[in-house]
Amino acid sequence: MNGTSPSKLWLSGAPALFVLLWSSGFIGAKLGLPYAEPLTFLLLRFSCAITLLLAAALILRRPWPHRPILWFHIAVAGSLLHGGYLSGVFVAIHMGMPAGIVAVIVGIQPLLTAFVSASMLGERVSPRQWSGLVLGFAGVVLVVYDKIGLSGASGAGLAFSTLALISITMGTVYQKRYCAELDLWSGSVIQFVAAGLILLPFALVFETMKIHWSGEFLFALAWLILVLSLGAISLLHLLIRRGAATRLSALFYLTPPTTALLAFLVFGEALSIIAIAGMAVAAAGVALAVRPAAR
Repeated sequence: MNGTSPSKLWLSGAPALFVLLWSSGFIGAKLGLPYAEPLTFLLLRFSCAITLLLAAALILRRPWPHRPILWFHIAVAGSLLHGGYLSGVFVAIHMGMPAGIVAVIVGIQPLLTAFVSASMLGERVSPRQWSGLVLGFAGVVLVVYDKIGLSGASGAGLAFSTLALISITMGTVYQKRYCAELDLWSGSVIQFVAAGLILLPFALVFETMKIHWSGEFLFALAWLILVLSLGAISLLHLLIRRGAATRLSALFYLTPPTTALLAFLVFGEALSIIAIAGMAVAAAGVALAVRPAAR
């Protein structure tokens, strides 16, 4: 009897699940940031995730890198993917940067990844994929169009948004090239430790590191740890390992539309006709960009 194996079904559904989980992180951040400064919030999240992941790695007897250079590469990728990207987004929003502007800046990532992947990974980006990347970015702009405003924008906010953009781009490409042997459990421990060590000095110097504990904060923290740090990040590692960096990065175009839908459902934020049209445009762009090339 012919049929699709469970593993193939899982892999085919992994991109959609990743987009949903990754998008929910912005909702969790919005819930939690009023109660803790951004780097303090991230360090607490990293510490809890490290504890859970380390316990799982030891119980499951997961392999650890057998060469020092692999530890270094995994740490660098983690510093970029978790330290640089998340701190850039969290700090920019905490400083009053409009979320729409942050989304547009970070939304350049698939286009930037395509350029970097061509030189670092030797990936060929077809004209159809370029068209999809450009179309996807246009969709992102439409989704956040109503929320783009210069009120609250600052040079520092733009700088941190750009830091997030560069970090997620370089982290994705770097991990694809140098971390092929990364184990999802032990590798994530190394990455979160590296990211935390980089953020800790900045938190000690620039933040009070005080937390206003509340039920809403605890829910946001638990969601970001279990759903994002364990679930979405594991899926990200899996997708980086199994797919081309350019096709993977195109999935990030679906994050603003999905986040907008979640914000509508959770916070009752309005969805304009332009935003809904942008979701369709972004989805069409991603479909073009991720479709395997014809042979």
